[in-house]
Amino acid sequence: MIEVSDLLEGKIPPWVRRFVKYTGRGINHHSMIRENDSVLISVSGGKDSLALSLALALRKRWLPIDYQLKALHIDWAEYPIPDDKMEELQEFFRELNIPFETTRSHMFATGFKGKFNCYLCSRNRRRILFEYARDHDISLIAMGHHMDDIVETTLINLCFRAKFESMKPVQEFFGGKLHVIRPMCEVRESKIEKIAREVRMPVAKAPCPYDKTNIRSQLKPIVSKLSSLDRYTREHIYDALNYTKDEPK
Repeated sequence: MIEVSDLLEGKIPPWVRRFVKYTGRGINHHSMIRENDSVLISVSGGKDSLALSLALALRKRWLPIDYQLKALHIDWAEYPIPDDKMEELQEFFRELNIPFETTRSHMFATGFKGKFNCYLCSRNRRRILFEYARDHDISLIAMGHHMDDIVETTLINLCFRAKFESMKPVQEFFGGKLHVIRPMCEVRESKIEKIAREVRMPVAKAPCPYDKTNIRSQLKPIVSKLSSLDRYTREHIYDALNYTKDEPK
């Protein structure tokens, strides 16, 4: 098991370096982060948001430009993170030298009027992040979505909504006052899974009521099957979206 402290000291295996490089490639392709930007990292406690935080912290050490990172963890009242796990999360971000805050909120918001699904959960999380960013004068929110998330969202929209579209690497809100960025847009989930297995990270994600039954989870084996026919299936679907041709923000 690789310690985060070793990575920060420069003892970086080639496969970790490639992971950071591919994260940086997504950032550079879409001009996501620039000099003096303030970036709020959305932290669920899962492997994706922790791997993203690690990549951004390492990349920040290598770059000649300076930008500010801050992390916000949303602790759902219905599934609170145990105290020992919360302490591990806090220590992880201390090591990364990223200011870390947590806020307690209800997953099943009263405004849902008894309804709950993946869309409402995502909208609720985004509302909390947007309000925090507004109150702290932050214009960039970094999400831990990766290439597989984008591919699966593309198939959901294509097969069930008759739309060829997906989540974007850079998404503008409020007339450009706020941007959601997805630095790992060109990173396969398998690369992040290896980071989670081999690097000592305090993964502590709250359980999802629909984690094993939602459409996304049912699409994963289908994408894997397609990838057995062509190993670059994910990249082909991603490239078909023409995101690399988008204008920078």
